[in-house]
Amino acid sequence: MIFASVQGVPCDLVTGEERVTVEPDGKQAAHVACTVEMCSVTTPYEVAVIDEIQMIKDPARGWAWTRALLGLCAEEIHLCGESAAIDLVTELMYTTGEDVEVRTYKRLTPIFVLDHALESLDNLRPGDCIVCFSKNDIYSVSRQIEIRGLESAVIYGSLPPGTKLAQARKFNDPGDPCKILVATDAVGMGLNLSIRRIIFYSLMKPSINEKGEKEIEPITTSQALQIAGRAGRFSSKFKEGEVTTMNREDLSLLKEILNRPVDPIKAAGLHPTAEQIEMFAYHLPDTTLSNLIDIFVDFSQVDGQYFVCNMDDFKFSAELIQHIPLSLRVRYVFCTAPINKKQPFVCSSLLQFARQYSRNEPLTFSWLRRYIKWPLLPPKNIKDLMDLEAVHDVLDLYLWLSYRFIDMFPDASLVRDLQKQLDGIIQDGVHNITKLIKISEAHKLLNLQNSSAESQSRLSGIVKSRTRRNHGTKALGSKAAEPLGSGAGEKSLASRLVQQGLLTADMLKQLEREWMTQQTEHGKGRTESGTSLKGTRRKKKEPDSD
Repeated sequence: MIFASVQGVPCDLVTGEERVTVEPDGKQAAHVACTVEMCSVTTPYEVAVIDEIQMIKDPARGWAWTRALLGLCAEEIHLCGESAAIDLVTELMYTTGEDVEVRTYKRLTPIFVLDHALESLDNLRPGDCIVCFSKNDIYSVSRQIEIRGLESAVIYGSLPPGTKLAQARKFNDPGDPCKILVATDAVGMGLNLSIRRIIFYSLMKPSINEKGEKEIEPITTSQALQIAGRAGRFSSKFKEGEVTTMNREDLSLLKEILNRPVDPIKAAGLHPTAEQIEMFAYHLPDTTLSNLIDIFVDFSQVDGQYFVCNMDDFKFSAELIQHIPLSLRVRYVFCTAPINKKQPFVCSSLLQFARQYSRNEPLTFSWLRRYIKWPLLPPKNIKDLMDLEAVHDVLDLYLWLSYRFIDMFPDASLVRDLQKQLDGIIQDGVHNITKLIKISEAHKLLNLQNSSAESQSRLSGIVKSRTRRNHGTKALGSKAAEPLGSGAGEKSLASRLVQQGLLTADMLKQLEREWMTQQTEHGKGRTESGTSLKGTRRKKKEPDSD
């Protein structure tokens, strides 16, 4: 990581999981670089720079750019990004009485769309970057490149930052035999790469629509321009960039996509604050956090310049930890923690961390080591590598929470050192990724996309099932009041989850105990109230929820 610019100006780093100061005594530097979610809206600045301002339209994260644009206390704010954001930014600034000055910059090196596709990996040249939109494609392409006697670097989104940087250095190093890069669209932001030619392996990219459904559609003009623009950057050793496709039939579509005008951005994202949700909870004290979010979104009235961001990930976390007694403010913070809900171990860790917090039991370094079963072995196949990436995400989650609940997550510095060791293990695994791919192919472990989707579906089923049980049960003594795993169907599901590693036997027993305790308390409450149980569904009031 770089903490000073090329001019030698000291600059601190702030992310959700990390605070790094240049000065050894911890004194803050005059300049700070931070992720957009972490920018301070209370600290006065002379100048602030917000990069990728077009992300203000992002369905999930757009709120962070809106907050930075409207909230930063700066005499001057410089926005960098697509011209599609100009009209919206101008309108927003008009409502706040700000002056807007637009400056247009031309690319410093030329870039060309080639008239021929690559068609075969035999035609690869040094400086090529093949862009894939799935891990399976990355594994397949890497393996085929290795068969041809070439070395390739690999970069995809779920790799730790240190591993991404190590792979970028390997690719950029003129003295390294690795001259080919295989990557997802993660190359589009945040990495300086010396790429001569971008090759789109495919133009179809999986996405999630407004209903939360998975779709596979051609990439947008904005996405294509962002990725294609990595070729022949001014800071690289190549004086011009080239763009093409792997398949001949995709080339005309790529040209069409790149030549389309980028649609102007119409609205900026918003996200409900903890204070707003607390206000709703005051009037609806028995309502779950997930339902409060639904009510808030339904009641929200925003004008045409704004939209409420997709809250599905927040609600997923809220339903996951709903049965754990936490105050509303603490529950809100846990639900804003960035997790990959496709990783069952990461999701179960959020659950475990929340449970420990609710018991007022600090999550110490020694406890965390036991929990992740440290020390961990180097990966022997792709599944092992994915498991290590999930553990790295769990350590990220710990560090993120440590800056919000320092007393309950007290060992951030030790965990960060541990994470660096894990990063090194993952780097070694990625360095030998073609060997891992060969082993995985031999043992038929490489159908990872479907496996991940099935795991996610199963985990969602657990969450929905738990939520339904929390919302109400049938008559006392019925099968609905049985603990997790006591019914024939539930027991079969629980057994499968344990067998597949999504739950441990200890976690299953803990859930059973909690479920029994919850049902006993619930039953006593109903008996004392004398309420008829026939056809009723009453929500259990959660301790400390208001």
